[in-house]
Amino acid sequence: MSGYWAGILVILAINVIAAYSAWLPLAAGQVNLGTAGFMAVGAYAGAVLSGDYAWPLPYAIAAGAAASGALALLVGSAVLRARGLYLALATLAVNEVVRGILLNWDAVGGASGYPVIAHLELPPIALAALGVFLLAAWLGASRFGMTLHAIEQDETMTGLFGVHVPRTQLAAFAIGGALAGLAGALYAHHFSYIEAQYFTVLLSVTIVLSVVLGGVQTVWGPLVGAAFFTLLPELFRGASNWRYVLFAAAVIGIMALRPQGIVTRAALMRLTGRKPA
Repeated sequence: MSGYWAGILVILAINVIAAYSAWLPLAAGQVNLGTAGFMAVGAYAGAVLSGDYAWPLPYAIAAGAAASGALALLVGSAVLRARGLYLALATLAVNEVVRGILLNWDAVGGASGYPVIAHLELPPIALAALGVFLLAAWLGASRFGMTLHAIEQDETMTGLFGVHVPRTQLAAFAIGGALAGLAGALYAHHFSYIEAQYFTVLLSVTIVLSVVLGGVQTVWGPLVGAAFFTLLPELFRGASNWRYVLFAAAVIGIMALRPQGIVTRAALMRLTGRKPA
């Protein structure tokens, strides 16, 4: 495999993990625009532990994911009281707070960035993406996944059936934060250099859009959406200055034709020959 395509597949694997980190809150009706901030926490925490403290790489990456999950748990306890647009704005603010701290923290390089000593190639990153997909598939088919879907459909009615809605939403938010931290730590240890400027709100919005485009209703949606947002711009690379115009037109066209996403529950049932209950 050429180095170019290996690099594209690495980006795809990281984007898949990031997409599932946004999918869990979205499955419970929460729009999290702070995904990039949680990625930054995982990236910097893992890089510092593997570099300055010489932790073994798997432990450093796991610790980065855990640190991001802990921050998501702390943040979620406060911001999940908001709903709709206010929740989106709150998580957006969290993203900017994290980025602002990293930009001004000299211990991790500040605006100059932070070099990462340890390095990861494609195979372990692809294996991590596969593991995240299997975890998401298991969660989606579990009681927890069905509860998230019920909350997204009707939060009040779900609560009347004895479900502790805030606790379930917080769990989805925290798991999503941990997955975002994992994506960030893998990114840091492959590209060997991280800058706070990379983890912008635009990255968070792109991740959420990839999930919405792929489809929130099924576990396959984030995978398809991440592949679409990663691979299609590369296919249009030969169009030079028209590359992103064509990509934007493709996104608009798909959303017009498939407003519920590329992969929906009804489409999967048709493909498998199953009938809705």
